[in-house]
Amino acid sequence: MSEQAAYQRILLKLSGEALMGDGGFGLDLGIVERIALEVKELVEIGVQVAIVVGGGNFFRGSQLADSGVDRVSADQMGMLATVINAMAIQDALEQKGLYARVMSAIKINQICEDYIRRRAIRHLEKGRVLVFAAGTGNPFFTTDTAASLRAIEIGADLMLKATKVDGVYSADPKIHSDARFYKHLSFDEVLDDRLAVMDATAIVLCRDNDMPLKVFNLTKHGALKRVVMGEEEGTLVESKGTKA
Repeated sequence: MSEQAAYQRILLKLSGEALMGDGGFGLDLGIVERIALEVKELVEIGVQVAIVVGGGNFFRGSQLADSGVDRVSADQMGMLATVINAMAIQDALEQKGLYARVMSAIKINQICEDYIRRRAIRHLEKGRVLVFAAGTGNPFFTTDTAASLRAIEIGADLMLKATKVDGVYSADPKIHSDARFYKHLSFDEVLDDRLAVMDATAIVLCRDNDMPLKVFNLTKHGALKRVVMGEEEGTLVESKGTKA
């Protein structure tokens, strides 16, 4: 490797909303392609990359449930939406010359692999990019929680939460101009202050298993690589931290 990354195995959490860009529904293939290019830069320096993708650009279970759909059925519809996104990401990665595998938490093995932890780790060791679909495979759990779970299961060095802002703020910076930006937080501070990072179950999983989390702005060119190289970018959330 000509460059030495600070983290050798990462898990990147992508929301469905991030994939639809400025549109109100579906996929922005330009954004998917850009993500594939940035992931390729990491693979080329020897970083093992796994991705968990949401499905909110097509269906979000909780919103469907609010509209009257049975919650279990609504969440299952959301799981299927994540499979669509995962297949799009896989295709974009393969078009960039990478080897990629989609692994689903629900059985849909005519189009992708079932999730098996040991097989997933072996894929990573062989340099393949993994895209995890269908969340945890269970209703009532978000894809944020799935990302925390998969990061822990595969022994990732860092979990990355991709957003449209530079990191964690005390309030929404798009609404509150005086919102404070945090470079460093502990998991307990995130929970105690109800900061909008990930859902509480995901944060507790990370805290209890000492899985560091980096929140960064995916729309900034090169931000993903800067995080993986250990440069100052975004907000670091870990077990030991103070507001800074």
